[in-house]
This record gives sequence, C-alpha cells and structure tokens, in this order.
Amino acid sequence: MPYDVDAVRARFPALAEGAAHFDGPGGSQVPDVVGRAVADTLTSAISNRGTVTPSERRAEAVVTDARNALGDLLGADPRGIVFGRSATQLTYDLSRALAKQWGPGDEVVVTRLDHDSNIRPWVQAAEAVGATVRWVDFDPVTGELSAEAVADVLSERTRLVATTAASNLIGTRPPVCRIADLAHEVGALHWVDGVHATAHASVDLPALRADVWTCSPYKFLGPHCGVVAASPELLEGLHPDKLLPSTDAVPERFELGTLPYELLAGSTAAVDFLAALADTDALGEPGHPLPDAGHDTRRERLVAGMKALHAHEQALLDVLEPALRDLPGVTVHSNAAKRTPTLLFSVDGRDPQEVRSALAERGVNAPAGNFYAIECSRHLGLGDAGAVRVGLAPYSSQDDVARLLDGLREVTR
Repeated sequence: MPYDVDAVRARFPALAEGAAHFDGPGGSQVPDVVGRAVADTLTSAISNRGTVTPSERRAEAVVTDARNALGDLLGADPRGIVFGRSATQLTYDLSRALAKQWGPGDEVVVTRLDHDSNIRPWVQAAEAVGATVRWVDFDPVTGELSAEAVADVLSERTRLVATTAASNLIGTRPPVCRIADLAHEVGALHWVDGVHATAHASVDLPALRADVWTCSPYKFLGPHCGVVAASPELLEGLHPDKLLPSTDAVPERFELGTLPYELLAGSTAAVDFLAALADTDALGEPGHPLPDAGHDTRRERLVAGMKALHAHEQALLDVLEPALRDLPGVTVHSNAAKRTPTLLFSVDGRDPQEVRSALAERGVNAPAGNFYAIECSRHLGLGDAGAVRVGLAPYSSQDDVARLLDGLREVTR
C-alpha cells in the first residue's frame, strides 16, 4: 500500500506548530499515542514492581511489555534488554563492567566515524586498566569505513571492537556483519552503536551477529531513555557495581535504581507506531488508540513497517540530495554508498550556525554542529564546528523538502 504521509503526520501534535523538521537525527517528534502512554502511566495507580497489589502488577506489566517490544524491534531476546537513562550512560556503565576483565596488553578498537559515546567510554575504560586503544580511520572523501581497515588493527589481544551501525553525522552504514565476524575470529566482542541506524532500518540482532546493540527510543518516535540489547548469557558474565540489596538477576542487575515506567510505556507505544507504518491507511484517527493490529505478529509488522518507511524516506532523499548537491557553494559530506537518509553539508563562506539560523527564520529546523561525533567532524576537516545536518523521518513530506531547498536557494544566492 502507498505510504500515506498525511495520515502519519496527523498523529504528531508537534507538527501543528508549522516547522519543517529535519532535526530527527538529534531526536524525533512524538506521535500522540506515545504522549498518551506516558501520561496514562504517570497518572495511573502505580508502585514499585511486584505481584501483590494491582499497582505493583501494573508496573511489572509495563516493564515486561517494554522488554518484549524492544525485543521485537531488534530481533533480540527480551531477557537481554536493558533500560537506562541514555545510550551514553549504558555504554559507560557496561564499559566499566567489561573492563574488569581487561588488563595491560589487552586491546580495544574504536573508530573515528563514531559518536563520542561509542569512543570515549572505551578509551577511558581502557586507560583505567592499562589496556591499549587501537584507532580505525574512515575515508574522509567517500565516508566509508571498511572491514579491511578494522581487520588491520585486530590481534589475538583484541578484547572489544566498538563500531557504529550508522554514523549520526554523515549517515555511513559500515558492514556490521563482516566486522562482527572479524572480531569473533580473534575472540573479541563486537559492540554496535545502533542509535542512529535503528530509526531507519529493520534490525535483526542474530543476523547481524553483533554481540551488543545500543539504541535510544527518542530517536525513533519515543521518549528519552536508552536501551542495550545483548544475549542473556553474555550479560550473565558481567558484574557491574551495584547496591547490596538490589537484585543480581539479568537484566535487572544493570538497571540501577527504579525504572522510569512512564518512559518504558512510551517506548512500547513508539514500537507499536513503527509497526503500524506497514499500513498507514489504517493508522486511525488522531487522538485515538491505534487500530487493532490484525493477525500478523508485531515483529512481522515491524519488518514491513520499516520497509515502508525506508521506501518513503528514500523517495524524498532522491529529490533532496541531487538538488542539494546542485546548489552553488554547497559541499555535501555524506558520500558513502550505503547510508541513512541523513545529509551533512556546508556552504562556502558561511558559518554553519549562520546557515542554521537563516533556515530557522524560514521555519526550517536544520541544526548545525559536530553532534558529538567530534572525531568524525575533525577527520572530515570540519573541525569542532562541524556543518549543517538534515535528516528525514516518518513524518517528513515533499513540502518539507521543498521548503528546505527554497530556503537554501535564498541562503546561497
């Protein structure tokens, strides 16, 4: 069925403000059902998790539902889904737990393509135990991170390889499966930052062969929290610092303190909305619950929904990208063969923040900076200032693209 972007947009109250949002890579707008799930959970009778009172059981159900939802989204075992404040926080926490198994002579691999949240925690954890950090560069012209470049730094002393599934700055999607195989050949774990990738492509953790996958629901229509997905068996072998009376069960041993039940409920609603993109004609009326899902499993609907989303975003990108590249004085830095619908560009003689402000005056939200991918920005020759980034989302429309291009034509004239 055709992707009905008007039906999708009708479920996003924030769009009534009128801006054309290209800031999704930093955090997407939220559909009404997600906001309602958060509000309903906050205002319901709810307690700490348990089985005795209705409010305890409600909290338990929220957590169970969220683990199942993220398991369906990522093709992962729900028993290996860990929730935290952010992907950055979870990476820091688990890096310290993993580093307890490292020592002098051990090696950790990071890349200059990554967001700093998949670099600095590993660098600092390695330094704390005397391990060595090996750096992998990407091609600054093509934006490609090759498996061969990763293979060149691996050895029998490699303990962990940290790579992104998609660059949040330039959209590059490295060969995750091949890198995972290379890491496993030397006995290392493969940790994948999937924060940017999860919003744009169907994820199947076993098929990707990655050991750990991180993501953030607020990048794919949900509330602000973070997720780690791994096998329960892998998590059983890690022992984070925790409070004495807190449970040692997996995955709870990694979830420090009481979970934010309202954010987990919102995350479940976001996953359900992504599944509904498989049939946008049946999204239902704004302000109402999503219609009955039918007979297909949520996992099946998610795979179909992400396929429909990819086709929608690609159609818009096919209009946006060539027009952007044709603008005088514009340099596009997103050049990899396989990418998300995310474009980083600069305008000759114009500070990126100046371009951002000029677009904002025209009702177009297109932020500028290095977006915490500071090593990537520097390697591209953009320094810490970075450039302007535009990203497509489920609610992006042809009108949005036209407004962006019209604004840039005025800016570059």
